[in-house]
Amino acid sequence: FGVESAPAVVFLKDPGLKPLVYHGSVNDSWFLDVLEQNKQQELPQLRSLTSEELGCDARGYSRAGRDTLTWYCAILAGRLGPELDSMRETMRRVQETLSKSSELKAASEDEHSITAAVALKSKRLTLSWLDGETQKNYCFFYLNIESSYETCGPRRVPTDVPRLFIIRYERNATEDTFKVDKKAKSIWEFHQQEVDPAAQLSVAYNGSAEVSQIIQWMSNIIEDGDSRKLPFYVSTRVKTPELVPEDAEPFWSRGPQGLLSKSMGTKQKIQRTIIRIYDYLGDPRIGPALLLGALMSFGSIWLMRTQQNRSVQSSQPSQADNDDKLKPRERRRERNASKRNLPPSITDFEPKDSYQMPLSDSD
Repeated sequence: FGVESAPAVVFLKDPGLKPLVYHGSVNDSWFLDVLEQNKQQELPQLRSLTSEELGCDARGYSRAGRDTLTWYCAILAGRLGPELDSMRETMRRVQETLSKSSELKAASEDEHSITAAVALKSKRLTLSWLDGETQKNYCFFYLNIESSYETCGPRRVPTDVPRLFIIRYERNATEDTFKVDKKAKSIWEFHQQEVDPAAQLSVAYNGSAEVSQIIQWMSNIIEDGDSRKLPFYVSTRVKTPELVPEDAEPFWSRGPQGLLSKSMGTKQKIQRTIIRIYDYLGDPRIGPALLLGALMSFGSIWLMRTQQNRSVQSSQPSQADNDDKLKPRERRRERNASKRNLPPSITDFEPKDSYQMPLSDSD
């Protein structure tokens, strides 16, 4: 890292960039000043907290100002690894080349890099990189190709392929005066108005990793996007996925400003939840899933009742045997009790003046 003596403070920033080393003792004020100077990367990372600042935002924010109708954002997406580090270094050199070209006269530079250099100087062009594994929804939204799993989402293959794409944003000039005449009838119709204020067109780069070719490709895209008058379709716009917040601080240590993301307010969060519920209700798989759940519920109830009936039937024969065994004893007791309680009969005793009456021959 280039440390010659201790103590020293080393800042490791972009891949391929020489580390910054500060030798000597450190105090609080000096350390805070150095952190403030070196907190940003040379090639910034596109995150939920930096999307508005970088101008890579579909809600109509541009670094060039509110009067700018068209601006561009070149994004390098990929999973963290050696391949992404190599392309980040290449994109950093592209940014340095464009920055130096914008400071020189246009006549002395290559004509292919003039357009991109002027766009970068006027803040209509931004270069950044994106973590495709963390921001998988955002990455899949723009790289909707068959091999996008090599760039976006969790690692499924041993090789990672970083991809460069550029987004053209166009703000609607009549958006401020545009109003929806038809109001939503219920809370389930909020999704009809959830569209991005700025129209977007994305193009992926399929060339080599040469700095000159990347700059030429970006210049051609900007020239084509500025010269062609593409129609502004309001009805065909869709909602861009939100960037996942990458704040690692625990919930209890955040301040009041950190409880709600800057890029999404409370109303947007509620509408987003309602839209998700509406999507789930409209999913054709919800019917078979509910039917399967009902069948499983009725099956479990039938099984429990069957087991209870079997247990009752198995206990009844033992009770019947006990009843059969007890019946003779009870009968004897009943007979004895009946004999004891019966009143004496006239045939049970012989009176003192009784005699045997002789029978006649006819009898």
